[in-house]
Amino acid sequence: MSRRLKDFVAPTGVFLLAIIIWYLISTVVIDEGRRFLLPPPDAVVRVAFLDPVNLKDLLAGLGLSARVALTGLVLATVIGLSLATVMSQARWLEKSLFPYAVVLQTVPILALVPLFGYWFGFGFESRVLTCVLIALFPIVANALFGLQSVDPALHQLFSLHGANRLTRLWKLQLPSALPAIFTGLRISAGAAVIGAVVGDFFFQQGQPGIGQLIYIYPRRLQSEMLFAAVILASLFGLAVFWLFGLASRRVTAWHASQEPNPLSPGGNK
Repeated sequence: MSRRLKDFVAPTGVFLLAIIIWYLISTVVIDEGRRFLLPPPDAVVRVAFLDPVNLKDLLAGLGLSARVALTGLVLATVIGLSLATVMSQARWLEKSLFPYAVVLQTVPILALVPLFGYWFGFGFESRVLTCVLIALFPIVANALFGLQSVDPALHQLFSLHGANRLTRLWKLQLPSALPAIFTGLRISAGAAVIGAVVGDFFFQQGQPGIGQLIYIYPRRLQSEMLFAAVILASLFGLAVFWLFGLASRRVTAWHASQEPNPLSPGGNK
């Protein structure tokens, strides 16, 4: 109970401190004539979240961006795990494919977004493709690392029992790689949300997602709505990250990497 209380009190204290600083800046530091640049938290809540019409627009935009982000994350997971599995089976396959995965990570996605619009239109598919490209590399890199980091002694044990390549992959490499895979998924989850917002921000056509709302509100000087849209996008990314963290702890609870270290602070609790 003491540890859970500390885990709750610490972030709550930081949150309250941030709210206090926000209030001080918006009401004391900034002149009243320029207060629209940083409206106080109560104004954001009143205008954006307590007004049914404004809240409806925000939730509709968030719903579209959430569908885009989750669809892109699922596709990136399937493609990334498939590529990592293929590359883990032979060194020459890794040398042939991994450089292109790195190139994909280094290509400026913002420069490709207009091309996606020209090629595939400005609808749902192009936004999903943006999410896939942004979220793909962390899954590939972490999954490949996990698949290649199996204890050599365990590989020798499987060889002694005459295990074939498929059995070795399914019963040894994939279970051992689960912590690394979930680490990549947690990173890619946040990246997929960013991809959904960025794609929506640049396409500016079709049904508005949260990114398009973030583009529109400043031009209308609706600063309260702008802050609300940013907060909702951040909370959605945080929720997805937290869900993957929870799934990781549940699925990999048996793994040695999840066991508490008695030498670390709090390891004996």
